[in-house]
Amino acid sequence: MFERYSRIWARRAILQTLVRRDLRVRYARSWLGYLWTIIDPLAMALIYFLVFAVIFKRPDAGHKPYFLFLIIGLLPWQWFNASINETARALVAEAKLVRSTNLPRELWVIRAVIAKGIEFLLSLPVLLAFVIFYVIKGDTTLNWRIVLFPVALVLQFILLTGIGLLLAPATVLADDTIRLVRIVLRMLFYGTPIIYTLDKAPDWLQTVLWFNPLSGILELYRAGFFPERIQLAPLLIGASMSVGFLVWGSLSFARMERAVLKEI
Repeated sequence: MFERYSRIWARRAILQTLVRRDLRVRYARSWLGYLWTIIDPLAMALIYFLVFAVIFKRPDAGHKPYFLFLIIGLLPWQWFNASINETARALVAEAKLVRSTNLPRELWVIRAVIAKGIEFLLSLPVLLAFVIFYVIKGDTTLNWRIVLFPVALVLQFILLTGIGLLLAPATVLADDTIRLVRIVLRMLFYGTPIIYTLDKAPDWLQTVLWFNPLSGILELYRAGFFPERIQLAPLLIGASMSVGFLVWGSLSFARMERAVLKEI
């Protein structure tokens, strides 16, 4: 496993080139380009804010200010959702290059996670603008736990890489994987504390939600923006599961690589 990742590190210049290519292709024919990275989570945040805070009058579903709470949850989710969809198709979409080049095949998965991660980073100025707005209004204050934000980013990258390494070869060997991924992602959105906090769920369900690694990761993202106490259990479980998925995905990818190359 470490030998395979050392090979990827040795090809980091090629990885950088592939990431740049992905970003150029994504925005090549788009008038708004990068702005789509911002428009999507903002539109979703507005919809959920209107539903919960205006129609049902339940802004207490999450920390206050609720709109900021939504944005901090939806931006990482957008990275997660886009990366899972892209990594699941990573080997199929680049079948000719995967088969004809001598590059580490994991590289095709990692490049998709990094490309979507860069889009996530490019959306952070929008988050910063809302933070400044709410701080000036006196609705929120920053605290020292803001240093946990990059920790959450690293854990999410590890998690996405591990899941991607599991899904990419599975998609080559079974076409139904893509359809299954779409269904699971729809369900997982509501099983992740994006539009609500963990403490709003019944006690038995809270324990179940702890084993969604995104629950702990979102706690880390939000920790520096709200004064509420963070729960340690989902943080530890989320970190452990993220590393576990990376190890599992790396070992599974290596075992299935020969079967994948025969199939594509």
